[in-house]
Parts: sequence; structure tokens; C-alpha cells
Amino acid sequence: MDELTKNEELGDLYAYYGSLLTKGQQSYFEDYYYNDLSLGEIAVNHDVSRQAIYDNLKRSSKILQNYEAKLHMRRDNNHIEDVLADALLSIDNNDSKTAKKEITNLLNQLRGE
Repeated sequence: MDELTKNEELGDLYAYYGSLLTKGQQSYFEDYYYNDLSLGEIAVNHDVSRQAIYDNLKRSSKILQNYEAKLHMRRDNNHIEDVLADALLSIDNNDSKTAKKEITNLLNQLRGE
């Protein structure tokens, strides 16, 4: 996985689970991934070592990935978006029967049926 793809994935996971990180982890993560600060800049801003920032970012990334592995919020949301997009396409193609079937199946999945 290239660096850009990895960063996009981590950004997505942070959108779902970032509030579950500590305030310090959130601050380092946002500075590095969103504010594009270097490890050195973040270290100076927080009066810690670059190694501490690096270790914290690695740990935070693992935590976010573990949350997704257990909770599947991003996966499930992507599935819902895909089904609804397909249903809209069916409606655009005047195929309301298929759209209704796709939405009904999705509702049944959400209900655990």
C-alpha cells in the first residue's frame, strides 16, 4: 500500500474513531496528517521528542485499525453507500422494482434479518 493510500485510509478511520483516542493522540494525529506538520515541528510544539511523536502516531494508527477490525463502521458505511447508489441508478433507469429490492435487502441487513 503506498503512502497516499495509507494516509487516506487513516484519515477515514480517524473520521469514525478519532474521538476514541486521547486528546494527546488526537492532537498529534491532526498535526501530522491534517496540518502537514513534520515530526520535528510537532515535537517542538508539544515539548517532546520526535521519537515520542513517531511512536504515538504508530500506536494511534494501530488503535484506529483495531477499532475498524472489531466494529466495521467504515466497511458497513461503504456498503450502505454502495447499495443506495445502486438503488438510485436503478431509479434513474426507471427500474423501481430493482431499487425497491435493493433497499429492502439493505433494511433487512440493518435489522439483522
